[in-house]
Amino acid sequence: MKPFSFVLGLLPWIVFTVVADRMAADAVAWSALLAVAMTVVGLAVAARRHGPTALNAVSLVLFTGIAVAGFAGGAGVDDWLFRWGQPLVGVALGLYVLATAATRPFTEEYARRSAPREVWGSPTFRSVNRVLSAAWGAGLVVIGAAGVLVTLLDEHATSRDSAHLPELVLNWVVPLVVVWALIRFTGAYPDRVTSHAGQGPAVAPGAR
Repeated sequence: MKPFSFVLGLLPWIVFTVVADRMAADAVAWSALLAVAMTVVGLAVAARRHGPTALNAVSLVLFTGIAVAGFAGGAGVDDWLFRWGQPLVGVALGLYVLATAATRPFTEEYARRSAPREVWGSPTFRSVNRVLSAAWGAGLVVIGAAGVLVTLLDEHATSRDSAHLPELVLNWVVPLVVVWALIRFTGAYPDRVTSHAGQGPAVAPGAR
């Protein structure tokens, strides 16, 4: 399994964030609906290949709730979703990944697609996936928190120009750097652990 498998699993969230940020406040519900459609397609494909993941189910519930609130609510709800709901999605998703990292790491569902069945219950396999899931959860929280900070800065900005550079850094540079670092870590950490344990690369869930 390649680290980009995680990114594909997070694709509805990425698309929602980018589209909602680029469009007007009343388009957040449509952005969430797009994310719901992508998640449903992902669930259908997964059901035919290897079964859906918990991340798919959580994304479906989360984005469906945002879409319903956006379409059913008034202008005030739309504005709140645009300003706060959009970045808080990343925080909520990250907290979910962190909360389940110790008991049901989300990376393990992806790792089992390529790792031999005999290693699924090994302490090394479980430990590696706990660490990877915790890292991705923390990264998602950081990205979401950066978006929340953008909203706070916008509220106190004296002009659009004064908020432009921080917004660029927090909305684009921070997410790209975090995701790049997580992909690198996911590719290197399992091999490093399994080589130290003397188990060989077959146990590594994210290196290949």
